Amino acid sequence: MNFEHTEDRRMLADSLNRFIAEQYAFETRDRIAKSAQGFSTEIWQQFAELGVIGALFSEDDGGFGGGGFDVAVVFEALGRGLVVEPLLGAVMAGEAISVAGNDTQKGLMTEIVGGTTIATLAHDEPETHYELSRVQTRAERSGDGWVLKGAKAVVQQGEQANLFVVSARTSGAVDDEAGISLFLVPAKTPGLTVRGCPAIDGGRVAELGFDNVKLGADALLGTEGQGHATLERAIGRGVLALCAEALGAMEAAKTATLEYLRTRKQFGTLIGSFQALQHRMADLLLEIEQARSAVINAAAAIDADRVTRERALSAAKVSIGRIGTLVAEESIQMHGGIGMTWELPLAHYAKRLVMIDHQLGDEDHHLQRYIALGREHH
Repeated sequence: MNFEHTEDRRMLADSLNRFIAEQYAFETRDRIAKSAQGFSTEIWQQFAELGVIGALFSEDDGGFGGGGFDVAVVFEALGRGLVVEPLLGAVMAGEAISVAGNDTQKGLMTEIVGGTTIATLAHDEPETHYELSRVQTRAERSGDGWVLKGAKAVVQQGEQANLFVVSARTSGAVDDEAGISLFLVPAKTPGLTVRGCPAIDGGRVAELGFDNVKLGADALLGTEGQGHATLERAIGRGVLALCAEALGAMEAAKTATLEYLRTRKQFGTLIGSFQALQHRMADLLLEIEQARSAVINAAAAIDADRVTRERALSAAKVSIGRIGTLVAEESIQMHGGIGMTWELPLAHYAKRLVMIDHQLGDEDHHLQRYIALGREHH
């Protein structure tokens, strides 16, 4: 597939890569990732000013991108820098609002693009395992509004978010696709509790509790009971973003490993001259190219019909899960013992790659989904 980025995308990628190289060196990233806040407000504002958030959304939504390749270009750069700022949440919450929101709700997009509102998706629950339609949190009608009860788990940067897009069941059994509704819940809503903790690979996540949270009629996002399709699209964008982020992390791990093989001596010889290591590195480079193809494929299919889109996304996530783990293991092994040390950025890339496999559905989950979608197709 011959694939060239547009001039705008190339410029964005260049300026973002340069910004990350200059302002987001590993020591800075490490300090931000371990901080009590879990990300830097200052860097977040700079991302907004650089147009990084805007690139993720279409002109209708107040951005100037929004295509699959815009998302891929941005997240690949973020992956290279192991960026912990809450862009994944913005992509998913923003897509949901864009797809299902009324005019008033879509007005929030300007604040999301401008970085003044940090929005995130709260869908996963303590008892679930990647199933999109399994929602136990309930929303019941109360007067002309709603009352929300339940819990959400592993919400990205939940403590700092101002706005949550929350999935809740308004009818049906616990894993029916029908009967899921989406709600916009501001962080300051009474009855909403947010408990944060550090994420394994840097940054922070939160658990949300909804104790009879009262919402107005205007909180409902889209049609009651029809939230599943919107959720699928929002999470699909998130899957594309994660796959591109993993690609950036793989490229960084590859570069670090090549550099090490070119400079590290053993018995007076550069280890890069050992044929066994050359073969392993060549295999790894081929695998990374395959991962890149899968991401390009997913980015190209993001606006296709549902089955084409979802299959391409699941195929990419399967490849990324397998290859990301391989890159993590191989690059650490080729570094030898030093590869395991926390002082070396490589270990953090490896950890992020392994964690990406477990975000928004792991390799097994997406393989089963790919097969199931194939059956639907025929």
